[in-house]
Amino acid sequence: MILFDMEKIKLILVDDHHIVRDGFKSLLSDSVDIKIIGEAAGLKELVALMKIEMPDIIILDISLPEISGIEITAYLTENFPNAKVLILSMYTNEDFIRNAIKAGAKGYLPKNTTKKEFLQAIHAIHEGDEFFSKSISEIIMKSYVKRIKSSEDPHRKEDLLSEREIEILKLFVNGLSNQEIADKLFISIRTVESHKNHIMQKLELKSTVEMVKYAIKNNIADI
Repeated sequence: MILFDMEKIKLILVDDHHIVRDGFKSLLSDSVDIKIIGEAAGLKELVALMKIEMPDIIILDISLPEISGIEITAYLTENFPNAKVLILSMYTNEDFIRNAIKAGAKGYLPKNTTKKEFLQAIHAIHEGDEFFSKSISEIIMKSYVKRIKSSEDPHRKEDLLSEREIEILKLFVNGLSNQEIADKLFISIRTVESHKNHIMQKLELKSTVEMVKYAIKNNIADI
């Protein structure tokens, strides 16, 4: 059966490397029910494309030069709720996955995924489901089990911290500077400083040294 363009799943590829986007296009070239309607290297180009034609799914990398894929996902979730995001990234640690899901991503795949799994994810998300590769699902489950097993005092101050704030606090404990944290998380140094101020306010602390000592004492992070 011949499928017309209007019946195809419309995708926009967002990655700042041409060779990666070319690889995706080659991978999907023989898929008769999928149409790539645009390519972008970041948020500005993506929004410009979306004003011309709205995609069904946005294939999005996390590591982008100006604003991270997670921040783009959060922006899209708020401003373009009908556009679904599938993260395709080399970063597969728990914090990145959790933050991507929290931002609104409908799926998450490692960049070494198979063509079969890539197509399964696209079709599942287009049909309204969520899709996570087997390896990503295992990381999510381990994180969930770890949280269930941990006996937490519901009145602890650190429970007031967001996941991003805990992530940044751990990096301060590990000795990273504001700029190093910004570079590692693909966010601006101003955003790091804002998170740091919020952490100290919530924990009622007055300095970075007090913040690090608190984190170690309360087993939020290890040196």
